[in-house]
Amino acid sequence: MILLPIFFGILVSVAPINNQWSPQAEDWDRAAKEVRRLSPRAFPNLPPEVVTELIRRNCTIPQANGYPKPHNVIKGSFAKKGQIDWAVLCSSNGNSSILVFWGSPAQNVYQHASSPDKDFLQGGGDGRIEYSRMISPVDGANIIRYYKEFGGPKPPPIDHQGIEDSFVGKASVILYYYRGRWLKLTGAD
Repeated sequence: MILLPIFFGILVSVAPINNQWSPQAEDWDRAAKEVRRLSPRAFPNLPPEVVTELIRRNCTIPQANGYPKPHNVIKGSFAKKGQIDWAVLCSSNGNSSILVFWGSPAQNVYQHASSPDKDFLQGGGDGRIEYSRMISPVDGANIIRYYKEFGGPKPPPIDHQGIEDSFVGKASVILYYYRGRWLKLTGAD
């Protein structure tokens, strides 16, 4: 009876494993509420007027799991070469958006990429649900490298930094300011 072992082998390979964790809707809701969020005051390098504006907007800064140092506050030249700008991932009322403070911080603020914090949760193993959104500055060489590797819209001439908005471990998009508007360019895939 050679067929009998083959049948049982097939049966075992398609049978569900009972000890696998399958998160329910309430697990995702709870995880979204438990995202570690820091006060703007936890970032001593932020200009005081940016901290004041973030507090006025009821912002906290969500922290992606697996990164012990405070993050999601970045400094760079996001509008034009040589200008110092700040970008902050601001979480308020369960939604996060990227706030970009142009050159003169609290006067010119641009809000981009608003999304529920819950949309950036993923299973992290051991029955955990982890927050996984992170922003970082990206230079021209990497913008061009991403385009060459992954395609997408052709970048304009690059003369300053962009903002990489990442779903850690999955994909990212590059926000690049060009001729008065934000372009969405290909990020890491």
